[in-house]
Amino acid sequence: MSDTVRQFTIGEDDDGVRLDRWFKRHLPQVGFGTVSRWARTGQIRVDGRRVKPEDRLEAGQVLRVPPGGEDSARKPRKRRELTAEEEAQAEAMLIRRTKSALVLNKPPGLATQGGTKTTKHVDALLDAYAGEDEPRPRLVHRLDKDTSGVLLVARTPGAAASYSKRFSGRSAKKIYWALVVGVPDIKEGTIDAALAKQPGTGGEKMHVDVEGGQPAKTLYRVVDRAGDRAAWVELQPLTGRTHQLRVHMAAIGHPIVGDGKYGGPDAFLTGTISRKMHLHARRLIIDEPSAKGKEGGKLDVTAELPEHFAASMENLGFDESASTAEPESGPPERTREEKKQAARQHAKQYRKARRGERKARSQGGARSGKPTRPKPKRRGKR
Repeated sequence: MSDTVRQFTIGEDDDGVRLDRWFKRHLPQVGFGTVSRWARTGQIRVDGRRVKPEDRLEAGQVLRVPPGGEDSARKPRKRRELTAEEEAQAEAMLIRRTKSALVLNKPPGLATQGGTKTTKHVDALLDAYAGEDEPRPRLVHRLDKDTSGVLLVARTPGAAASYSKRFSGRSAKKIYWALVVGVPDIKEGTIDAALAKQPGTGGEKMHVDVEGGQPAKTLYRVVDRAGDRAAWVELQPLTGRTHQLRVHMAAIGHPIVGDGKYGGPDAFLTGTISRKMHLHARRLIIDEPSAKGKEGGKLDVTAELPEHFAASMENLGFDESASTAEPESGPPERTREEKKQAARQHAKQYRKARRGERKARSQGGARSGKPTRPKPKRRGKR
């Protein structure tokens, strides 16, 4: 427990973060109740001024933290010692390191996070990427266990918040490669089919549910075909539902090769084609966090195919260089302030229109001597 006053200079990664969130990031052993009490009694100071837990910090400010406050039940997580094999596995996955992110090429068969009876996963290896004085990297999205390819990990809490916002706001562009059974009749298009958890599977399986499911859209394009036997397709998910690409391809009659969960026995090709799943997160394009005073750059990274996928491509006669597609751009993401401004403008226009209607009715009634009634609104497609 610290018995002296501590001072911290707010870094760029914490610019704009709430005071209580800063404590959760950097002093997790200090509980929210303690932070609130310190703020209420003026023991926490920012540049010498009193602050509230919800106040936002700025880069360069000096935060004064009083002695004590550690809660024995909220001790920081101790890093796990990794084996030499785990260290080597972590190093082999790393394909790009930036100031804010680590980009991994996740192999098939390795889960992203742990769960029941799942002890080997990417999250367990993240301590390998952080130095002694660095925060533990954080996952910001996931890939299915049997899906390979680009997996982005944030190096700091601030970067994690920024990247998570990009993924949830659908501004991150992702392109997957897949081998599917058969060849779609339409070479490229959009699969628009709502998805929901399939009853009786414990939430482990999804299915198309037009009425009760969540909206799900996938762009697809056939890059090449091996007669009528199989096709190589590019997939771009416009939403992020569980197992979305796998369910959508099975729903149009062309399951991903090796995906027995959704394609059943028909998902496997005979001959030398591997029985592993052939779905690979090939490319990711995402905006990096902005630093104070300047915009962040754009991270654009590609992951090489795993061995079984590359071998199947060669056996089917597909040339990797045939793929040149760029992700289709959606509308630019609006900030919270822009959304509020749009809502205010809409409300203003609505009130103005209503005043015009009332004035017209008043004038019309005065001329005819009878009260006027507004025309009923028509419903339906125009």
